[in-house]
Amino acid sequence: MTGNQQTQSKTAEQKENRALLVAMGVVVLGVIALAIIGFVFLNHPDEVVEGQAEATSVRISGKLPGRVMEIFVQEGDIVRKGDTLVHIHSSLADAKLMQAEGMETVAKTQENKIDAGTRTQIVAAARDLAAQAEAAVTITRKTYDRMENLYKEGVVSEQKRDEAKAAYDAAVAAHKAALSQVSLAEQGAQRQDKESAAAMVNVARGGVAEVESMLEDQYLTAPCDGQIDQIYPEESELVMLGAPIMNLLRLDKKYVVFNVREDLLKDMPLGGEIEIMIPALDHRRVKAKIYYSRDLGSYATWQATKSVGQWDSKTFEVKARTLDSIPELRPGMTVVLEK
Repeated sequence: MTGNQQTQSKTAEQKENRALLVAMGVVVLGVIALAIIGFVFLNHPDEVVEGQAEATSVRISGKLPGRVMEIFVQEGDIVRKGDTLVHIHSSLADAKLMQAEGMETVAKTQENKIDAGTRTQIVAAARDLAAQAEAAVTITRKTYDRMENLYKEGVVSEQKRDEAKAAYDAAVAAHKAALSQVSLAEQGAQRQDKESAAAMVNVARGGVAEVESMLEDQYLTAPCDGQIDQIYPEESELVMLGAPIMNLLRLDKKYVVFNVREDLLKDMPLGGEIEIMIPALDHRRVKAKIYYSRDLGSYATWQATKSVGQWDSKTFEVKARTLDSIPELRPGMTVVLEK
């Protein structure tokens, strides 16, 4: 190849490289231009706060430990206030009731016995002893009077007269003691004994009432209208005192809850209205009123990643109720608040 041909070949190659570089530059400039246009003219997407629908949950539990005999509802059932939900049986509580009723019977019998006073036979015997003592007083009095007269006449000694006087005094004392026994027998028990017996009756009645109050929870009923959410035990299982049996959702008290950073609270004032969207209900938009706002604590704080120019942001729990009743809104559904 001659030198002229080599020169022409190099020139053609340089032209091709130059054209390729120009084309690449044009493409890069076009991409940069499109990016700038998109950044300047395109709308930024709205900030979305996602929440969830909830409902007030009532825990059904009782104060009677025992065995679940029968459950009358199923999860998902709609119940009315007063509907029977579950039957719990406790043989131990039945035995305690029998024991308490027996103690009450014993206490009442003892009280009746004290109120009735002493038996008539004992009162009659005491009166007989008093009559005998009174007769002894009469005899010893006459004996003492005779001895006193004989002593004055000098017939008997002073010792004989004193012996008669001592016998008379003893008879008088015995008569007084007999009269006291008659009084005690007629009056019956003391006031303190009667009050003590009445108190024991009240204690026994309290024991019966305590067991009866426990047995009232043999059949647990719905405290309000709602829907059965969860049932924990199965039939024939044992449940402890206060153990949850089931949860009841109050569908008349539904609400939505959001967890938001504190810098977003300016648009969610307490008592203010917001518009929410429910994706599950064909993106339906409804109004809701905020009634609750509370700091979730340090564990839910957004920590700043820089020491300068940023600060920690706490997370708040915000609750709101829809202004209109939405029967289709179910607990657990997602709700969206677009900022």
